[in-house]
Amino acid sequence: VQLQASGGGLVQAGDFPKLSCTASGVSFYNYGMGWFRQAPGKEREFVAGISWSGARTSYADSAKGRFTISRDNAKNTMYLQMNSVNPEDTAVYYCAAKFRASATVASYDYWGQGTQVTVSS
Repeated sequence: VQLQASGGGLVQAGDFPKLSCTASGVSFYNYGMGWFRQAPGKEREFVAGISWSGARTSYADSAKGRFTISRDNAKNTMYLQMNSVNPEDTAVYYCAAKFRASATVASYDYWGQGTQVTVSS
């Protein structure tokens, strides 16, 4: 299983960056997916999850109302639309996958390499 995250970079506060995570080597539609992030000096934290069916999503409090997780099984790709970002959203964002997982699964089996998002004020 390979997960490739992309879409990060330097953005301005208030911008709307969109992250992508493309999977290969798996039947993507069978996998629950999640986004995590790790800021400098902090532990990795959950951001959002989407069930393998796509019917359910879950969000950390910090992401509710601002971020939207989605998936396109035809493209083997998951997305994180980030709205109105602020400097506290600066982190390396990682995508993760687990077979037949719900949106609130406790752990994931496969991880991507991460994409850096830096929000300037």
